[in-house]
Amino acid sequence: MAISLAACGDDSESSDQGETGASYQVKVVTAELPTAQRLGETTQLRLGVRNTGAKKMRTLTVSISVAGKEGQDSGLPFGIRDPQPGLAQADRPVWVLSARYPRLAGSSEPAGGETSNKKTFDFGPLEPGATTEAIWQLNAVRTGNYELLYEIGAGLGGKSTAETAAGTDAGGSFAVRISEAPPNTVVTDSGEVVPAPEDPTEVNR
Repeated sequence: MAISLAACGDDSESSDQGETGASYQVKVVTAELPTAQRLGETTQLRLGVRNTGAKKMRTLTVSISVAGKEGQDSGLPFGIRDPQPGLAQADRPVWVLSARYPRLAGSSEPAGGETSNKKTFDFGPLEPGATTEAIWQLNAVRTGNYELLYEIGAGLGGKSTAETAAGTDAGGSFAVRISEAPPNTVVTDSGEVVPAPEDPTEVNR
């Protein structure tokens, strides 16, 4: 499987400039996220997308949101919006995205350039027959039952689309249950939730 390495979001071809409104054929070849998680547990969301058409995609995007009104109203890809009035910060994370993620499979460098929409990640061009597999490392911080939605796109301007061979929108969802936390976990400086060390001085190393 060929893994695309163009994913930093700074390529001139990765913008919405010159987006023509074309349709691109793709296939989701990897879609993994543990459906049973515990508060404080670190897991990985893995999505692999292959360009199965004959045209080069100018911009492969992945948009992520928690299902339901609270998730759709939130500005966070892995969070919900608390409907209580008067809150200083209404967006509440369900998962915290680890620092320097997402990454491409096999790479230790960040990938998936930020866009004007925090829920959309820009992974750059994708050649015909090539595959981009991206990894988001997540730390569960809120209990409950959630449906996490992902949508594959082909541009930032809203003109181009990514479709399956059947002509349907490319994407999917995961039904996840997050239960109570195991004891003795801590949050590191990088935002990861890890088992608490016996020696407190080791927490941020």
